[in-house]
Amino acid sequence: MRTMLEIQDVHKTFNPGTINEKVALDGVNLTLEEGDFVTIIGGNGAGKSTTLNAVAGVFGVDSGRIIVDGDDITRLPEYKRAAFLGRVFQDPMTGTAATMSIEDNMAIAARRGTFRGLRWGVTKKERENFREQLRMLNLGLEDRLTSKVGLLSGGQRQAITLLMASLKKPKLLLLDEHTAALDPKTAARVLEISDRIIEEHHLTAMMVTHNMKDAITHGNRLVMMHNGRIIYDVSGEKKKNLKVSQLLEKFEQASGEEFANDRMMLA
Repeated sequence: MRTMLEIQDVHKTFNPGTINEKVALDGVNLTLEEGDFVTIIGGNGAGKSTTLNAVAGVFGVDSGRIIVDGDDITRLPEYKRAAFLGRVFQDPMTGTAATMSIEDNMAIAARRGTFRGLRWGVTKKERENFREQLRMLNLGLEDRLTSKVGLLSGGQRQAITLLMASLKKPKLLLLDEHTAALDPKTAARVLEISDRIIEEHHLTAMMVTHNMKDAITHGNRLVMMHNGRIIYDVSGEKKKNLKVSQLLEKFEQASGEEFANDRMMLA
């Protein structure tokens, strides 16, 4: 089995030595095999999104190593990681260019990491490929290739962002609370599309979520974080049979604290 991601003893403190000092990652260790789809949960400030941002290169880590598909990328700048990482953010407005058409947005994603030269136009072959990919979403977008992305709903934008993030078959797909800004029905649809894209492209993925039910339902592995550390890691049948009440219990056992029951957690 090919190891796709290794996070080795990673530490990160923001604003060290000041009144605002915050230990965000406190010795995180995590290994993902090719095809793993890991959901990450935890309270606010647990280190979930910070872990994803460390992998994406949004900031440098204080110590430890990050290895993707055998290559140490710990010191690699964010823009260079974009060639082999796919990302979808919480805000549907991030990740697409609102004033550009659907096909132009997809063309940018399809050519990521390649030399573009002076020619820009979308080719007939590309257009057919984009139409085919959009058809799979069942949102009727395959007939709206020239529509401006800014005219679409949040759910449609997230679905397109997912497609764009997976067009080049990234080594890792990072989903950072990508359904949190959507209504429940649209969120469920986007999660269904996420599952399908990850399965069809056999992608390795990490999904940060506040929703315990979604964390149990999706993916083959679940990781719980607290105070910048991984406190619970479960996979396979054991994960599938988990209940939210058991997850809360695990949190209390592992952290010695009661879970901050904000409504999203129990949604």
